[in-house]
Amino acid sequence: MAGTPRLTVLISGNGTNLQALIDKVSAKELSPPTTTIVRVISNRKDAFGLERARHANIPTLYHNLVSYKKKQPATPEGIQVAREEYDAELARLVLADKPDLVVCLGFLHVLSPRFLDPLEREGLRIINLHPALPGAFSGANAIERAHDAWMQGEIDKTGVMIHNVISEVDMGKPILVREIPFIKGQDEDVHKLEQRIHEIEWGAVIEGTQIAINNVLAQKGETPA
Repeated sequence: MAGTPRLTVLISGNGTNLQALIDKVSAKELSPPTTTIVRVISNRKDAFGLERARHANIPTLYHNLVSYKKKQPATPEGIQVAREEYDAELARLVLADKPDLVVCLGFLHVLSPRFLDPLEREGLRIINLHPALPGAFSGANAIERAHDAWMQGEIDKTGVMIHNVISEVDMGKPILVREIPFIKGQDEDVHKLEQRIHEIEWGAVIEGTQIAINNVLAQKGETPA
């Protein structure tokens, strides 16, 4: 008998990928079907993903960096201290819910060792969605940068991946990769490309989360139902 995997989701924006995950969990189409989202956490108060979670009766939390910055001097050193204090508290908040897996879906904050180390000590795995192929266009604005590279004739494909989170941004080991060729002979602007990538992301999020759940259960000596 498989356990009941508990997921915590970190977001910053509209939450379309979160919605895809909510829909699968609600329909009990993940394995095991007892999988649940225990909380959605956002670093942005107006993130519509929070409303999506509330509509699905999922607990939410708004955890913002600004209040930590206000307590420190506006210097590079002060900002660094604020980020570390923010990350340490975020780790505490996540661990309080005792999740089995943390899923980052458009969480626009670079997680430092102050967040990653406490979770690693608890054996808690973190995965992230990134709209690029492994080793390409790490960090922000990946879709725009890939589109620019295609327009310059430097690449002929991009992609999305689900990867393990480490301290190096978007450099953790991929667990799922989907290649997305650019459409030859068509003037595909960046907005059309972004929509096409997002549609592929919705499926990749589900499949990648399922792979991660399976790995978590295997580490516990369990198998999906």
